[in-house]
Amino acid sequence: MGIAFKPGVVKKRMPVAQITRPGLAAIALSVALLWGCLFGEHVMNRRALRERAQVMRQVVRSRQRTEPVVAPSPLVRPRVRPTAG
Repeated sequence: MGIAFKPGVVKKRMPVAQITRPGLAAIALSVALLWGCLFGEHVMNRRALRERAQVMRQVVRSRQRTEPVVAPSPLVRPRVRPTAG
């Protein structure tokens, strides 16, 4: 038997990676912020699509609407006055 072996002593294994409580809280916060950003982006995209559709409907309506055109004023010819001369 070697020097490292002692009967009756259980060797405790050292964990390779261990997440501490503050580390776990930071990960949870980061994930929550990421989900919040994704949700916010989704809401903004839906609003942009709605606004774009509304603008397109307004453009179509404005093209269909006929507006009166100002008629040109009648040409007024100056009176010719005979002059003695």
